[in-house]
Amino acid sequence: MNVDVVALVVVIIIFVAVTVMGFMAARWRRPANLESLHEWGLGGKSFGTLTTWFLLGGDLYTAYTFIAVPAAMWATGAVSGFFAVPYTIVLYPVIFFFLGRMWSVSHRHGYITTADIVQGRYGTRSLSLAVAVTGILATMPYIALQLVGIQAILEVMGLGGTSVLARDLPLLIAFAVLAAYTYSSGLRAPAMIAVVKDLLIYIVIAVAIIHLPGLFGGWGSIFDAAQAKMAAPSPTNPAVPTGTFIPGQATHWAYASLALGSAMALFMYPHSVTAALSSKDRNTGRRNAAILPAYSLLLGLLALLGYIAIKAETKPIGLDGKPNPQLVIPQLFEDHFPSWFTGVAFGAIAVGALVPAAIMSIAAANLFTRNIYRAYLKPDADDKQQAKVSKIVSLITKVGALLFVLLLDKQNALNFQLLGGVWILQTLPSLVFGLFTRWFHRWALLGGWAVGMIYGTVTAYGGCTACTTRAFGNSLAIVPGLGRAGYIGLTALAINLVVLVVATVILRALKVGNGTDVTAQSDYFADVDDPGVVPVLDLHQPIR
Repeated sequence: MNVDVVALVVVIIIFVAVTVMGFMAARWRRPANLESLHEWGLGGKSFGTLTTWFLLGGDLYTAYTFIAVPAAMWATGAVSGFFAVPYTIVLYPVIFFFLGRMWSVSHRHGYITTADIVQGRYGTRSLSLAVAVTGILATMPYIALQLVGIQAILEVMGLGGTSVLARDLPLLIAFAVLAAYTYSSGLRAPAMIAVVKDLLIYIVIAVAIIHLPGLFGGWGSIFDAAQAKMAAPSPTNPAVPTGTFIPGQATHWAYASLALGSAMALFMYPHSVTAALSSKDRNTGRRNAAILPAYSLLLGLLALLGYIAIKAETKPIGLDGKPNPQLVIPQLFEDHFPSWFTGVAFGAIAVGALVPAAIMSIAAANLFTRNIYRAYLKPDADDKQQAKVSKIVSLITKVGALLFVLLLDKQNALNFQLLGGVWILQTLPSLVFGLFTRWFHRWALLGGWAVGMIYGTVTAYGGCTACTTRAFGNSLAIVPGLGRAGYIGLTALAINLVVLVVATVILRALKVGNGTDVTAQSDYFADVDDPGVVPVLDLHQPIR
């Protein structure tokens, strides 16, 4: 495969520019001390509305989103692809409902992670540990998927081969640099780089949506071609169609449950919470809940590129000679744009991988440091020690994600990320319900979490009907009592809630202790200038 030299040069220029920005971010906003976890892991909680908007956009709309959503539209149509658009629209009213409370109690008590909030509310390390471990497990494959996005553009540019050096060296360099500036600058690095990433993505999508339909006879012709492909017999099973152009009645619950469950899960992920808690006041996150839907418009336009690729008869063939849907968008740009603009598009995707990967690694490291290392291994760890451990663990998470992609089949990363969504949704009752009430019992929350985790894991393992061997490979399964396929995570959450309510009633009737709540009602409404608010994070409170 020939290397697209012009596109490669443009990608390198963009990569060098964001690398310089990543290291310069250490001096952005004059941080008091990057050896403080407050400064390194949350950016000093100093980000205003615009910075938070770019940071959350760069965090939630990842490189893999830009690769996978249109790829799903190209391969199987709307049910597996377009559901991502309504779910990101549903998401923002959901987070508007609780984001202010989450920020306020975290500000008042110096909480950095979701597990910190749960620990303070219920006074139980076991429930906090469950939330922390779930967050780390769910985040690791998510980081790995960002590498899959970078690999896709490298492969289409012609950087690949049979040797490990030819195939993986560019990826190793990219993540070595990412690790270096994340270690140096903390959350400030992805916050600064997110501005470049988001602007590039907006430009690339706008040009593509204006330019490409004119090449292929307009949107009517594009939709006709997509409808014809989806109605054609599937190559693997001629008895069923290739995909779904418009979801029919039989797939309504699958589509709706995927959208609703995914919306409820997204802000349970540690990286989403980390980005939200870095804002400077209570209303910054809530304002962003109102303006972030602009990204959903972008995502909808991006999804339609999958249908454009059908009309363009794009051939996403990997280095192994087999069709690879993950290459369809990079290949579409490679085929129909000049090399310099293709380089801009590829650079945007590459930077779109680095931003969320950095935030995810920081968030996972914060969970380990606060809720495992400090809670169980070194309770007297001071602020400087916690920051040092978090920096080291952030490096380890990146290396782990890199090894995951380099040594295992890429499909495993996707399968485990799907499973991660099922898992992280089971932490919702402990976190979100706890922001509003303590009626639910802490042991009932732990029991509901355990049952939801077991049901979701077992069902995902058995629900991969297309797998030749037993494996995690599907996010949909028949819903008990409904007889239709639905999102496993949402079904698991429903079972979780049933166990939670029943167990709470029983435990309250038995007068079993419900732990110690160190928060007060006023904590959930505190703002940055409220009297009595802790001015800095108190990391020396004893773990209860």
